Amino acid sequence: MMTLREILSDIHALEEDLLDFERKYGVRSETFYAAYVIGEEPEDDTWMLDFGEWASITAHGSPGRPNTGMKSSGSKGKDRALQD
Repeated sequence: MMTLREILSDIHALEEDLLDFERKYGVRSETFYAAYVIGEEPEDDTWMLDFGEWASITAHGSPGRPNTGMKSSGSKGKDRALQD
């Protein structure tokens, strides 16, 4: 059984991963995920692994960042997220 300290550590690590992806690609996770779920392709094939991991983290959310997986608003959330 995990301790509260271990759970908090895991949450903080996931939140830091989200921030790292946002900084690397210059897109908020919510905007990225909206584009990802409608099938928008990254402009560079080498980003595929990052995008898969990023989508997984974003879809599951965390107490500090709500689950954004079900908040896609179709093409409105696209915002050229994967092209910037």
